[in-house]
Amino acid sequence: MSELLSHIQSMIRAQGPITLAAYMGLALGHPKFGYYHSQTVFGAEGDFITAPEISQMFGELIGLWCVQRWRDMGSPREFLLCELGPGRGALMADALRAAKLAPDFLDAARLHLVETSPALREKQRLAIARPIIWHDRLADLPLLPALVIANEFFDALPIHQFERAPDGWRERMVTLDPQTDQLCFALSPVPVADAAIFSAAVRTAPEGAIAEICPAGQAVMTGITGHLAEQGGAALILDYGPMLSAPGGSFQAVRGHEFCDPLQNPGMADLTAHVDFQCLAHAAARAGCQTDGPVTQGQFLLRLGMAERAQRLAQNATPPEREAIESALRRLTDPGQMGSLFKVLALRHPALTPSPGFGA
Repeated sequence: MSELLSHIQSMIRAQGPITLAAYMGLALGHPKFGYYHSQTVFGAEGDFITAPEISQMFGELIGLWCVQRWRDMGSPREFLLCELGPGRGALMADALRAAKLAPDFLDAARLHLVETSPALREKQRLAIARPIIWHDRLADLPLLPALVIANEFFDALPIHQFERAPDGWRERMVTLDPQTDQLCFALSPVPVADAAIFSAAVRTAPEGAIAEICPAGQAVMTGITGHLAEQGGAALILDYGPMLSAPGGSFQAVRGHEFCDPLQNPGMADLTAHVDFQCLAHAAARAGCQTDGPVTQGQFLLRLGMAERAQRLAQNATPPEREAIESALRRLTDPGQMGSLFKVLALRHPALTPSPGFGA
């Protein structure tokens, strides 16, 4: 039994059932036993592989996207280049390498990373050959124009989950099985007081339906868009989930590249849920930002020129290298792989022109 499991069991015995959001917060972010503080997370030796780990092309194209957005902003002499949840730093390292074609961009960029894990901060320091300022919270960013990147960040934010009962929506809680003392789900004894917390597409779902909301994601989105609306700039959000709000449960756990029971061994597996892009876009609009998309990741990357970039890389590659490049291109853009499941949403100050990668 993991030490975190023992801690959560004791908490439930003392205080009663906890929300799924509270459980996710502990399982992922506990300062000693949480997943992001205690496990090898990324890469083949970890539990999952993100797009920047699959190919350098991903980060390179995002770097060039940032250069173009900076120029669209009027090339400010000083701006924040910020990434939320940078992992091992691969995306930012590749983006900065591609941005060397614009030395004035690099001179103006002030690199700020939002990361709470000391272990990951050290990996980022080693991967990125540039001065870095780290923050625990988005709210701590300096008041400057910003370009913000969030790749597979929102999917790890804690969610609340609900089930439609005969008398309305009831929250799913994490509690203890009275027979085994193991963690299990149970419905709150009290229905949700106001169904307005759900999108219109969810409120009329039939009995037995599951709904998810992510107040933490809404708060982060409000922080990003508030900064952009006041200071100027743009943001790029890449993650997996539906374009339109809809009922359904997506809470899941992955360990060793395999799905597993999310209530077993908390702190030992990655916990995620699909991102509701329509909900994020509405939050951005309420804060005064313009949005582009969402579009599928495949559409976005191909419009930015990933196929052409892959072709150029393959010209001087060995046959095994060429096969790896072609495989990475398929994995990132093919509708049957990451190309359709993953979506891309761009945010921008109202004065900025539409973002590259979202038009024909």
